[in-house]
Amino acid sequence: MKKLLYSMLAAIAVGIAVFTSTSCSDGETYAEKKEKEAKQIGMFLDDNDFVGKINPISEEQFYAQDSTTDVSKNEFVRFREDGIYMQIVRKGEGPTMVELAKERKDSTVTRPLLCKFLEYDIEGADTTYTNQSHNQNMTSIVDKMMCTYSHYSRSYSAWFTEGIMNAAYGSVVPKGWLKPLDFIRLSKVDGEQAKVRIIVPHSSGTSNASGHVQAFYYEISYQIPPNY
Repeated sequence: MKKLLYSMLAAIAVGIAVFTSTSCSDGETYAEKKEKEAKQIGMFLDDNDFVGKINPISEEQFYAQDSTTDVSKNEFVRFREDGIYMQIVRKGEGPTMVELAKERKDSTVTRPLLCKFLEYDIEGADTTYTNQSHNQNMTSIVDKMMCTYSHYSRSYSAWFTEGIMNAAYGSVVPKGWLKPLDFIRLSKVDGEQAKVRIIVPHSSGTSNASGHVQAFYYEISYQIPPNY
């Protein structure tokens, strides 16, 4: 009886060891996940269903072009600091957050922003969330955030107050969503709102993207509420 019991325990121990070994061998390190993410971004740059093959340009070229990207050439600027790729589809009309902050004594400004967006999981090759719609009954659906810019610290902070992103990920606005605000103008008029396309690595993405080391592609428009 004891011999049978020991045999069963030994078999269980072997099974646990095999499972542990398999789990470890199947698990990816953070470095491996980052490498995988970089490859997926590279593949997306070469071929995607949104804009086709992307033409990356340097920050130097971007600034030499007055902080614009040539949409006809499918240019996306790559920022060295965070690896974000950005294309400015429409620069927008009105002031920038920087200009608004400079008008204030404390050099800090807070504004509500309305956003239309599409979020695409590059690894999963799937649109995860969007509030964009061609349905006239749904055109009023937007995500809302409050955004603060301090010109002293040259920094943004923002939180979602309403919408799909708030429901899906919580109130914290990803850094990737704030990156374009240095380069776009904020209008209150429909049709004049700024629009960008961005590729956001996990380090500048949502908590979900960061946790899974996943890059996402976004199309986002920004507008100050007409009645503000």
